[in-house]
Amino acid sequence: MLHQHDWSESSLILDLFTRESGRLAVAAKGAKRPYSQLRAVLLPLQRITVSLSKPAKADGGEVQTLRSAEWGGGATLPAGAALFSGYYLNELLLKLLARHDPHPRLFDAYADTLVHLAEGDAALRAFELRLLAELGLLPDLSVVTPTQAALDPERRYQLSPESGLIPPTGDAGLPGALLIQLQAALLHGSQAALRQACAAAPQALKTTLRGLLHYHLGHQPLRTRALMVDVQNLLDK
Repeated sequence: MLHQHDWSESSLILDLFTRESGRLAVAAKGAKRPYSQLRAVLLPLQRITVSLSKPAKADGGEVQTLRSAEWGGGATLPAGAALFSGYYLNELLLKLLARHDPHPRLFDAYADTLVHLAEGDAALRAFELRLLAELGLLPDLSVVTPTQAALDPERRYQLSPESGLIPPTGDAGLPGALLIQLQAALLHGSQAALRQACAAAPQALKTTLRGLLHYHLGHQPLRTRALMVDVQNLLDK
């Protein structure tokens, strides 16, 4: 479950990310009642198995009704900074994925990333790369975008939202060897290999991918990112 909001005094509208059907809007009738069995199952960042009715017009769009839901097993709810990171992933999916647009490989990457959130920034960077690649928003990281010439592993390159991968204007940018390794991991499909590649330069990737995501989000700030900054500022004080 990515998100929920009140629908009535006793019911909820859920935003679910499913492997077969993509992002869905689902009405969970009676889920807010004190003795509803759904209260213990409908938790964020948890895998659940659901049975749904056929789509019906409600709440201004196609909303399916939840018939049953069971916990699908797996890791428990992350804690601390990992919990904020999980909500950050959910916000990215909510804002960048269209409804009813399946992305099975992205679903698998999301499930895998949730397990590794506590291991550090590499897991987040790997998911951001997979998300951008699945949505067609990431250029081939093994070639210079305007010329399609192969990257020089010894040079640095800049990832521009508008121009793709280009030579940098200064000393900034990412090493060609790293970009080639990231592209190989993306093509291989292994999230573990992608995390390993990201671990070589997590801070540089964070800056680059943050700019890319900000551009494709329409320059709208992410609530979870702002909340994480506020919490960190409080802890520092």
